[in-house]
Amino acid sequence: MPNHTVVAYDQELKELAGRIAEMGGMAEGLVADAITALVRGDTALAQRVILSDARLDRLQRTVEEQAVVIIAKRQPMALDLRQIFTAMRISGDLERVGDLAKSIAKRVVAMGGAIQVKRVVIGVEHLSEIALEQLKGVLDAYAARDKEVAMKVRERDEQIDALYTSLFRELLTYMMEDPRNITFCTHLLFCAKNIERIGDHATNIAEAVHYLVTGEQLADDRPKGNDAEQMKIEGEA
Repeated sequence: MPNHTVVAYDQELKELAGRIAEMGGMAEGLVADAITALVRGDTALAQRVILSDARLDRLQRTVEEQAVVIIAKRQPMALDLRQIFTAMRISGDLERVGDLAKSIAKRVVAMGGAIQVKRVVIGVEHLSEIALEQLKGVLDAYAARDKEVAMKVRERDEQIDALYTSLFRELLTYMMEDPRNITFCTHLLFCAKNIERIGDHATNIAEAVHYLVTGEQLADDRPKGNDAEQMKIEGEA
């Protein structure tokens, strides 16, 4: 391959990785703003989150289109091919993170900014802080091609599951104690579940980073707390 072609190809791969970094920063911002809107009861900020998600969707489509063009034009192999497929996988997860942030923002709007049980809202905020740490950590791992950091993110997913389980039970208690809390707590339950799923997407990205660096898919199951597994079974039932 001529030198100028190699340089152009390397630049295309860098641009693809740069778009993932841009998507990551945008997804982090949407989640942070959605949680701020929830804690403050700020419906105006929630509306901005809802509108901003469309830009993340457009970026995700751009990544997919760019990846397809590179594959068709360059016919990459080995590590280069893994870089492209990993970028596509991560872009899909980040797009879903944006959707989940938008869903939280829609709940804020539906609640009209009213906060009935401040203590539980603080619990949801704490859950989101950990999920955002996970997301930031795994995006840094992707940028640095650091599988050790990625695996630490994957292992910490159990902590998010445990906190979600605790919040789930606390919210149910408030709903049983006072029927007037049911609507508000139901909205918070969905918000907490969305944050738990953001943690799952961070774990997806961690596994994609591991594949990118090693060329191997992880065969073992993700770490899950027993309570989280039981709640999943009960929910499906």
